[in-house]
Amino acid sequence: MTISACGQPVGNGKTTDDAGANSPYGFTTAAQKDGELLVWVDSTRLDAAKAYQAAHPDAKLDIVTYDGNANGSNTLKTKVQLFDKAKAGWPDVAFTTDNNTAAWASQPSSGFTAPLNKGYLDQATLDGFAKGALDPCTVDGTVYCLRNDLAHVVLWYNKKLLDQFGYTVPATWEEYTALGARVAAEHPGYIIGTAGDAWAPEVYMWGSECPANQVTGAKAITVKATDAKCARAASMLDTLIANKTMSTLSLFGADFAKTQGDKVLMLPGPNWYGGAVFQGTIKTPAGEIGVAPALKWADQPAPVTGNVGGGAWWVSSHSEHLDAAKDFVTWVTTNDAYQAELAPGYPAYSAAAVKWLAKQQASGYWAGDIGAPITAAAGAVWPGWGAPEFSPESVWAKTVIPGMTAGKTVTSLLPDWQKAIEQEAQVFGYTVTK
Repeated sequence: MTISACGQPVGNGKTTDDAGANSPYGFTTAAQKDGELLVWVDSTRLDAAKAYQAAHPDAKLDIVTYDGNANGSNTLKTKVQLFDKAKAGWPDVAFTTDNNTAAWASQPSSGFTAPLNKGYLDQATLDGFAKGALDPCTVDGTVYCLRNDLAHVVLWYNKKLLDQFGYTVPATWEEYTALGARVAAEHPGYIIGTAGDAWAPEVYMWGSECPANQVTGAKAITVKATDAKCARAASMLDTLIANKTMSTLSLFGADFAKTQGDKVLMLPGPNWYGGAVFQGTIKTPAGEIGVAPALKWADQPAPVTGNVGGGAWWVSSHSEHLDAAKDFVTWVTTNDAYQAELAPGYPAYSAAAVKWLAKQQASGYWAGDIGAPITAAAGAVWPGWGAPEFSPESVWAKTVIPGMTAGKTVTSLLPDWQKAIEQEAQVFGYTVTK
């Protein structure tokens, strides 16, 4: 096993095999040969590659660590464009922390990602993923990735503090907002949410069915960021920011844990907050943190939730090691040795998710059952929020967060957000419908 840095990727020259046009996989394949499988991962998923190597000691892997496209870096796309020009260097398998890669890598201008459901992967494997899990990497019915984990939003709460203060866990956003007013008056300094990070719209706007980011075609997007369902979420944020129960600090910044870490009463956020935030960043003692179902608006018949991250594995259509790549991506997404035992987030593969939750529950850290609400939210992600080529998180970070920092309301910034999304989409060649 070789582990190298992203700045010096190792790759083999790719030779297109004309006979590949007749391959049973639905794409023109490169001539296949023996050799190392080049795998790109972020630092968090390095354990997945190492676990595969440990389980397959004879496998030849060259593991490259890179940023995983975190925070809209587009590192993979930039590198692939260079490899396309050189006609060499593509990774056989790549992991991304975002779900946007299919939007560009499946297009004829790139063709980097291999179709997975045209004969390459077994249908039984694909069918084992949670409902909707593969939607972000499906274009016109063709699946281009295997999701590693899901990042659906639930409501985290500190049961010890809620009981101490005599509060009840809210079921709706309206109840949540009203509770914020009580907390501000009765227990100032405590917070019930955070809005200082780039993924805030994926928690609050997405969960409100805000139609700011509806991808309707390969190069078509509908942007209605000032819609009433966006405005209600913005108004809620403004109310809670004004009464100081909604933090505007970055959740993983230096100041949050120090100044507000022990003041978290509730926190709407993805399932990975359990380990990364409560056990990691703010180190809440065991037995205090519980999980409630995703919140709903009063006019919603059932909770609808957003999704914050949840990475994916991609196989390159240029790979000269397709059998090895197939075995690798299947194993790291479905095998219990990684997904149930080591994965930091809720597995996208349903059977592994059941065992992952059981392990979390058995840890004794949580206050009550976490399985039912997390499992229910996994199937409640609203499908109207798309995965375009660009990063919606970056647009929010460049447009809304600076305005909030300057004292502007989120409501007043919605037109700016609308314009910024439109402009970003047009840069990438999208036809925008308002």
